[in-house]
Amino acid sequence: MAELRLIDLVVGTKLPELSIDITPRLIVGGAIASRDYQNVHHDKDAAQALGSPDIFMNILTTNGLVGRYVTDWAGPAARLKKVDIRLGAPNFPGDCMTFSGEVQACDNATGEVTVAIAGNNQLGPHVTGTVVLHLLA
Repeated sequence: MAELRLIDLVVGTKLPELSIDITPRLIVGGAIASRDYQNVHHDKDAAQALGSPDIFMNILTTNGLVGRYVTDWAGPAARLKKVDIRLGAPNFPGDCMTFSGEVQACDNATGEVTVAIAGNNQLGPHVTGTVVLHLLA
């Protein structure tokens, strides 16, 4: 991957899409890694008792995937400054979430780039929001 440079970015630059298969292992592993032991993230029977068809992804896992999406695009010369997301439709096992993004703002004086992101599954938007990153180079 070529290193991302602020000078090469313009408002409207599209990030490449990234599709992620939502597996039970991803959902449960993300919940455990983030110390979220709420049963709806690992116990199908408990989730169904609360009206959900299956276990579902927690917001901390989603937040991590958003960060991965943007930093994979931006490369090692970027640092996350702010992640501002909103959840929508849940991610269930068997879903495929596809991320897309677009540069909203570039500030050459500060090195900051603002990216609008969306992660959609077959139910609609799972996550939407913005990420502000700082390009070091």
